[in-house]
Formats: sequence, C-alpha cells, structure tokens
Amino acid sequence: MTLPPRVTDRAFARLAEIAEEAGEVKALRVAVEGGGCSGFQYDIRLDEPAPDDTIFEKDGMKVLVDEVSMPFLANAVIDFTEELIGARFVIENPNASSSCGCGTSFSM
Repeated sequence: MTLPPRVTDRAFARLAEIAEEAGEVKALRVAVEGGGCSGFQYDIRLDEPAPDDTIFEKDGMKVLVDEVSMPFLANAVIDFTEELIGARFVIENPNASSSCGCGTSFSM
C-alpha cells in the first residue's frame, strides 16, 4: 500500500525552533530532483507553498512536497537528527535501493 510520507514530531519541533530564531514562520520543502551521485537527490530548504503542494501541518509548522516528488517519497519518513557530525533534516526512504554516504543522493 502506498502511503504519503510521514513527518516526525522532532522535525516539526525543529521547524518551530527555526521560526522562533528567525522571527518568521517558513515551511520546509522536501523535493526530489534528478542528479547527485546516485541518480536522484533531495532538495530540502525553507520555502513558500505552491499550488500543487501537499502540505503536512502541525502546530502551525508546515512541510511541503510537490506533486512530482510525492511518488518518490511514498511511505518515507521526514525527520530531524542531531549527531556528532551535525544536525540536519533526513529522509528515511524505503523506495531507495541505494544511497550515497552523504545521505542526500539515492537511486531507485
């Protein structure tokens, strides 16, 4: 069964922290583009909603996924992690057959 991506509470909480630090609320865009060392790459950035976006929202924080990227992110988990190497938004994507070491590029 194909399900839309799920956004964790930790990701929404980090968006709220970013909004508080910046003094403005921006949505997090998660998109899939061609390129990268494995064939596809994630584009994760703060952005404004577009008409074709699916919007995931909690407590006023929004995560945007455009209609072209949605099939690539089916059943994925959008999360935020803090590790020794740094803190970042991450995608746990069951559709990816392989990924590169940086975690931003994958193949299907």
